[in-house]
Amino acid sequence: MDSNQSARASRATSSAQPAPSTKKAAAWMLTSISLLLLMAISGRIITREIDVFQVMEMRSIIAFFMLLPLVFREGGFKAMRTTILPAHIGRNVAHYIGQFAWLMGLTLIPLAQVIAIEFTAPIWAALMAAAFLGEKLTWRKGAAIGFGLAGVLLILRPGAAPLNPGHLIVLGAAFFFAISFITTKLLTRTDSATKIIFWMLIIQSIIGLIPALRVWTWPSAGIWPWIFLIAFTGTFAHYCMAKALSYADATVAMPMDYLRVPASALIGYLLYAEAIDGLTAAGAILILAGNLFNLRRPNAGRIQQTPP
Repeated sequence: MDSNQSARASRATSSAQPAPSTKKAAAWMLTSISLLLLMAISGRIITREIDVFQVMEMRSIIAFFMLLPLVFREGGFKAMRTTILPAHIGRNVAHYIGQFAWLMGLTLIPLAQVIAIEFTAPIWAALMAAAFLGEKLTWRKGAAIGFGLAGVLLILRPGAAPLNPGHLIVLGAAFFFAISFITTKLLTRTDSATKIIFWMLIIQSIIGLIPALRVWTWPSAGIWPWIFLIAFTGTFAHYCMAKALSYADATVAMPMDYLRVPASALIGYLLYAEAIDGLTAAGAILILAGNLFNLRRPNAGRIQQTPP
């Protein structure tokens, strides 16, 4: 009887925390990045018509029903029980604040600037992971962060133009996103990605209900497809990010997210006629170089030390 219980516990632990794999972490992060870019496009369209509070509430409610197939695949609502609810609440309070500020930023400054400023978040996240999670900030990881930061600064060029309040709002979003990233890494040690997103949608629906009702207006027919898109992309981008963090340290996974900066610059050029200049291109090259440098050699020592 004890051996059966141990086997079940071992399977549960392995499902929540799989064996480390830099390649799998990269694949999940690239999927997350693609979904987040689609979320930015849909968010910019939706916020032209309805308030940010309402966008966030509708997204949480619709996404909850989108998540149900994964919930039932993992055993239903009983399987979603967690012993670390306070950590889920803390993570989602930070994420809700960051998400609100990020969506506000989309209405105030160009898309490329929103994404560029947001990318102070992986820097804070990597430093917090080293300080609070005990992850090693190796020279290779530090170099990846340095390359990424240099690339972001080239694209943003602080001091080249007057500071818009939107810049400060998105900077605040980046700080709260970093807290959310680190808390997500802690949660992946015991809870599956589906469980993390399940509690995200419930907690954020509760947080945002009253603010959303105070500004509620019925969306036009043309906005509904974008609302469903932001619900899907916003939810499953976080699912993919949680999966990536279950396969690699935050100091490995999060610098990959820098790829959204050159991608957003390209989207801005194609959709919004925002020109890509030489400094933006140079910044994109630095960001790509940093990510490739960080991924070039997997953390073999950590993988070898993981029991089968």
